[in-house]
Amino acid sequence: MKLFELQPAPGSKTEPKRKGRGHGTGNGKTAGRGHKGQKARSGGGVRPGFEGGQMPLHRRLPKRGFTNIFAKQYVEVNVSDLNKFEDGTEVTPEVLKEAGVISKIKDGIVVLGRGELTKKLTVKASRFSKSAEEKIKSAGGKVEVM
Repeated sequence: MKLFELQPAPGSKTEPKRKGRGHGTGNGKTAGRGHKGQKARSGGGVRPGFEGGQMPLHRRLPKRGFTNIFAKQYVEVNVSDLNKFEDGTEVTPEVLKEAGVISKIKDGIVVLGRGELTKKLTVKASRFSKSAEEKIKSAGGKVEVM
C-alpha cells in the first residue's frame, strides 16, 4: 500500500446536512425543528438537568458528607514497583517519574507494602506504611521521610 492509496472507510465520511435550503431537500422551511415551541426558537431548549418543572434528580437526592479542599493527594507506590531500580539507587519522586512508575507527583509519594523487595535502595518519600518500611529495611535499604 502506498500513501496515495489511503482513503477513509466507506461510509465514514458523509456530507453535512444543509438545513433550511428549500422543501425539495426534505429539510427546508422549519429545518427539522417542527412548528413553534421552545425547541423551535433560536437559543431555545432547556438547561442541563431540567425536568420540565419537576424537582430535578440532583435536588431530590439527599446530600451527605463533604470534600476537604485542603486534603493532600498522595501518589501510591508499592514496594514491588521499586524492584525496577538497580542496587544502591536513591529513589526520589523525580526518579520514579522519570522511570515511568508514576505519572504525576501531586502532593507527595506514599510507599505501600504490597509485594517483595529484593534490591538495596535508599527511598525518599512523604510517607511510608509500616510494612513498606520494614520490607525496605530488611532488604538492607534506607527510608527517608521528605
